[in-house]
Amino acid sequence: MIVDDHPVVRDGLRGMFEHVADIEVVAAVADGFEALAMARRVRPHVVLMDLRMPGLDGVGAIERLRVDHPEIKVIVLTTYDTDADVTRAMAAGVAGYLLKDAPREELHRAVRTAAAGGAVLAPSIASALIRGPAAQDPSPRELEVLRLVARGSANKEIARTLLISETTVKTHLKHVFAKLGVDTRAAAVVVAMERGLLS
Repeated sequence: MIVDDHPVVRDGLRGMFEHVADIEVVAAVADGFEALAMARRVRPHVVLMDLRMPGLDGVGAIERLRVDHPEIKVIVLTTYDTDADVTRAMAAGVAGYLLKDAPREELHRAVRTAAAGGAVLAPSIASALIRGPAAQDPSPRELEVLRLVARGSANKEIARTLLISETTVKTHLKHVFAKLGVDTRAAAVVVAMERGLLS
């Protein structure tokens, strides 16, 4: 589903996916409120969400979607890459953050990656996150936890694998988020990979 208040952008994005065999645009709407209503009806796997829209903006819509439909993956697609915008979007729990000048193939790849549970960040966004004031390296134990997160393990599985409590896993992740300057598991994995901490 495409969410953008500019008709030209909506049509352009729809056109970019028109002849892609494995991706179908099920809806294109103009603001956050329409996005929430449409999500209930069509249940998209992935949403391409603009940030700055009248009514309910992108971050507000993402926060509501995360509560109502946690299974839906949201990729922010915007012209803005300021630190404040990135931080707000990441904190809302997005699967990715791309700029509107991304090439068509990158968009296709991003949708497939998000649908499969992966994370996607435009290079300039990754750099902004890496530059973050809290940027420092996690400890070896914290990296062990993050490595298991990257493999898709839930906290319970990580605790079992490393023979520690779930509370300890959560504490390690909290420290990882703080050190990498991120707010979500997906962003932590991407930033750690960008910094060469995870292969």
